[in-house]
Amino acid sequence: MKKIKAPFTEAEALNLAAGDRVLLSGVIYTARDAAHKILVEMLARGEELPFPLKDQVIYYVGPTPAPPGRAVGAAGPTTSGRMDKYTPALLAAGMRAMIGKGSRSEEVVEAIKKYRGVYFAAVGGAAALLSRQIKKMELVAFPELGPEAVYRMTVEDFPLFVINDCYGRDFYREGVKKYKCLSPFAKQL
Repeated sequence: MKKIKAPFTEAEALNLAAGDRVLLSGVIYTARDAAHKILVEMLARGEELPFPLKDQVIYYVGPTPAPPGRAVGAAGPTTSGRMDKYTPALLAAGMRAMIGKGSRSEEVVEAIKKYRGVYFAAVGGAAALLSRQIKKMELVAFPELGPEAVYRMTVEDFPLFVINDCYGRDFYREGVKKYKCLSPFAKQL
């Protein structure tokens, strides 16, 4: 298990490999597809973004309201593929990592390699448990988007898996290949 702090640099990204288990602490930002669209449009117009993108981690989540005594309600990952058409532009602008669930397109995997990024997966279906690792949450931009607004989250030991590393490795694909080699049903896969 590797412990890392967010934001983190290219040098730190180079030390992560597909399949690594990670505990992430520090500041991350939330954004889903509606916010991604606005951010990419702002970049295209040469406008300043509402938060610094360099070396930042974006979590694909739409958090629910906080119950008493908590920073946030349920906060599980959403499907990352919905952000794929925006991700290369954000990586080019300095974003270092993303957190979500599910596979990424080839275009995103290539952009991760090119810009030395990392794609992490958080465990889907564990939204209530993940929220316990979120210590603070504050609105940053686009309040009109409701739960899809951009928030700044402070996380502590947020559990993740490296899915795509900056070398082009893909933990999901490697797992399928390994399973095919071990399975008596490999010809059916």
